[in-house]
Amino acid sequence: MKRALPWLLGAALVLGAGLVTAVTPSDEDVVGPITVHGHAGETVAARTIVATVTDTTFADEVVESAWSAEGNWLVITLDASAATTEVDAAIQLATLAVDERVFQASERPSTSLRGTALRVGTETTGTLSFELPTELDSDTAELRLSPGYSTPELDDLVVISIDLHDLPRVPSADLVAPGWSEK
Repeated sequence: MKRALPWLLGAALVLGAGLVTAVTPSDEDVVGPITVHGHAGETVAARTIVATVTDTTFADEVVESAWSAEGNWLVITLDASAATTEVDAAIQLATLAVDERVFQASERPSTSLRGTALRVGTETTGTLSFELPTELDSDTAELRLSPGYSTPELDDLVVISIDLHDLPRVPSADLVAPGWSEK
């Protein structure tokens, strides 16, 4: 028994070390964003941004007053407001995650909701447009909104699931400047 005891203690220590390693959170889990999830049509409220996707459509062309572009565009209309304070309340980073790929909202249209100052208690309606590859074939996507210019660390990230399966396709979509919601 005296010879087996060191072996048993050694095995117990190795098993314990393996268990500690398995339950230790990754760096992403420690400093990653705190996601607040919702679906298109639902109001999703985070620490700084409150957002509701009101309409989504595919377009072969997007048009604003002095600019247009052809392609495979996903145009998302949403109502957004500041949650509790107007300090730093804007959607600075808007991405669309489709399968394992992530696309940023186009910076080309000057009428994008991205970067527009948001107000507490007053919803601003605007659009985000994403130019997607034509071969993209997925049923769902996640719209991710953040007030920071990069993916937040230890801060809220609004994540809204969008069903892409039966979205309408229009030949042309007009991108209008952000304005107060008509609600």
